[in-house]
Amino acid sequence: MTGIILVNKPRSLSSNTAVNIVKKCVGAKKAGHLGTLDIEAQGLLPVTINSSTKLFDFFLNKDKQYLTTFKFGEATETFDLEGEITKREDVNITIEQVEEALKSFQGKMSQMPPDYSAKKINGKKAYELKRQGKEVILKPKEIIIYNFKLIQQIDKNTFRFLLDCSSGTYVRALCRDLAKALSTCGVCYDITRTKCGNFELKDAFSLEEIKSGKYTLISPEKVFDYEKLSLNDADVAKLLNGQFLKIYKSDGNYKIYNNSFIGVGNVKNQLLKLTLRLN
Repeated sequence: MTGIILVNKPRSLSSNTAVNIVKKCVGAKKAGHLGTLDIEAQGLLPVTINSSTKLFDFFLNKDKQYLTTFKFGEATETFDLEGEITKREDVNITIEQVEEALKSFQGKMSQMPPDYSAKKINGKKAYELKRQGKEVILKPKEIIIYNFKLIQQIDKNTFRFLLDCSSGTYVRALCRDLAKALSTCGVCYDITRTKCGNFELKDAFSLEEIKSGKYTLISPEKVFDYEKLSLNDADVAKLLNGQFLKIYKSDGNYKIYNNSFIGVGNVKNQLLKLTLRLN
């Protein structure tokens, strides 16, 4: 058995715990995920089963979509409700102010990850060092914001947003930065991931459904939007033995098929090499 199960991860559960629950439920030897979610975040978590765990590097840079709620005029160390409130300000942020501030949050930008994040510093996670009272020095990362839209005002200083962004974007850090643009502080009240690459939350299953055997195992080929390349038995055997195959195709990646999906190959100078075997 190999493939991907789309999980609707609940809040207050780590991504690794969700993966282990799925692994046990389906009786897999190996399991992983295609992009972690914060413990207090919920929503789409693609879980890979057995040989599909090899997909992680190929899926690493897929874009994401989130629904999120920010409250301005409050602050916590973690920028979300996991931390205790450390600051309160008497503000009255308007829709007009938020929409004006959002104009500067488009396209490529540099983002400083939160200190309480899973970023590694000399092999240690930043949040682990922070909780030990140690100094955390992180570097900014370039991200891309495709769409950052105000959906509605929920309450005083509390707003709901839709965010389309590149992989590696910290929603909590966007809350911090948008609050700064509004000359105040902010807390991210909730995060729901609704899209991850070409996968959507509407197709995901709850852990309770998976425990009862209700889930769909998606073929790993769905991760790739490469051109299909069908080969005969002899040519596939050569690729599986690590040989190059002469082929008159443009340079780039291809999905390799025989009677079924084999994996991904790369063509360079009319030579095809199998770079990822999934069958």
